Amino acid sequence: MSLVDTLKGLLGKGKVAVEQNADKINEAVDKAGTFIDDKTKGKYTDKIEKGKDAAKKVVPPQAGPGTAPGGPAPTDPGPKA
Repeated sequence: MSLVDTLKGLLGKGKVAVEQNADKINEAVDKAGTFIDDKTKGKYTDKIEKGKDAAKKVVPPQAGPGTAPGGPAPTDPGPKA
């Protein structure tokens, strides 16, 4: 298995993990934004909101039950003999 194949496999696993945990990621973005807004005492609220919105646009919507997020998962054929 080449390095490129390994990286493609990791990328696929990462996409699946993000799709399965989209709600948790968006919740963390909100929590972080609120924390930063509190620490800056509201001085940068508009910029923080724009950043939160941009971060949420990158996270794909959570896949529903019975769907295969991101298509088929990459398989590892194992060591070649």
